[in-house]
Amino acid sequence: MFKSHKVGRDDSWEGVIVNKSRGMLDGSNMYNFVEVRIADDESVKVRISRRLWKSIAVGDRIVKRPGADPVKE
Repeated sequence: MFKSHKVGRDDSWEGVIVNKSRGMLDGSNMYNFVEVRIADDESVKVRISRRLWKSIAVGDRIVKRPGADPVKE
């Protein structure tokens, strides 16, 4: 099971992408999401930029540091 999570500026995590998805939650804007498996076999679903979403694949590792956006490692 996973929890949905909007990426905060002070959040810090790293993990492996297990799923990519996107959707029009409000009917007019496309949002890009990834499900990331972090430590302790916990998964979080986070919203990311379109540019990052297009450059990653399932199995890639991404890192989120405090004060920065998530990046592919």
